[in-house]
Amino acid sequence: MTNEITVETKANPDNMLDPTQSFRLVKETFDKVTEVASVDAVYAEPIRNGDVIVVPSAEVLGMVGFGAGTGGGKDEKNNRGGGGGAGGWSRVFSRPVAAVVITPDNVRVEPIVDVTKVALAAFTAAGFMLAMIARMSARRMPRE
Repeated sequence: MTNEITVETKANPDNMLDPTQSFRLVKETFDKVTEVASVDAVYAEPIRNGDVIVVPSAEVLGMVGFGAGTGGGKDEKNNRGGGGGAGGWSRVFSRPVAAVVITPDNVRVEPIVDVTKVALAAFTAAGFMLAMIARMSARRMPRE
């Protein structure tokens, strides 16, 4: 019985450090995110109601992150080996921000206000202000 483990592979050991597959994956994912976060995602199809045309518009944010690595080497018996890996993620966010209203008389932009977002921003700002006031008050108090 031997403690040696043999693994057979069809990979070319001279080509173990080839990052072509990782780069292809990055490019395909980036192309897909770019396709989703296009101008068609920002401006929807116009809606017509009599003489009034409404064009909904949105804010679109696309994010992509990747990492990849490969490595290889030889052991004391001159056996070659290597490996690699890659990972990544992508995310596209969108939210309505305005409606462009076109009438025979004028064109106006009607903003869409996200009340929840405004309230969260107000609570966050108030919390920071209260924390800073408490911190500044603690410094002014004489220490005994």
